[in-house]
Amino acid sequence: MAVPQVRTSQRKRGHRRSHHALRAPNLVTCSNCSALILPHRVCSQCGHFKGKEVLQVEAY
Repeated sequence: MAVPQVRTSQRKRGHRRSHHALRAPNLVTCSNCSALILPHRVCSQCGHFKGKEVLQVEAY
């Protein structure tokens, strides 16, 4: 089993983990219903994409 010879310092560990942070998703508003959606995707609320209806969304 591998055992480290020298303990990794907090600074070295922090520099290695500096890119591990999570980022919030980039959300945009739908041009039809103003719902928050991911860019370049069909709106799940109204079924529109780039001003055109591409999906028939059932109303509950």
